[in-house]
Amino acid sequence: MTAISFDDLINAQRAAVEANEAAKGVPYSAEAWKPWFDAAADFQAKVMEYAKTEGKDRVSVEMDVKKAVRHAAVEVAAA
Repeated sequence: MTAISFDDLINAQRAAVEANEAAKGVPYSAEAWKPWFDAAADFQAKVMEYAKTEGKDRVSVEMDVKKAVRHAAVEVAAA
């Protein structure tokens, strides 16, 4: 398996955020919200693999990625 980079984690988190926004725009159904669930699960799996490979705490990695994604969104909105 290819090593996961921090940029891969950021892209996976962005995909999960976008899928979450799309899911919130429609009434709940397992089918309609499945892309969000899948994107979130993909992000979590990548975080766990990255943390294990890098010898880092999973929670710290997840928080660093989410912080990077949030701050990038704020910078884009401010521009």
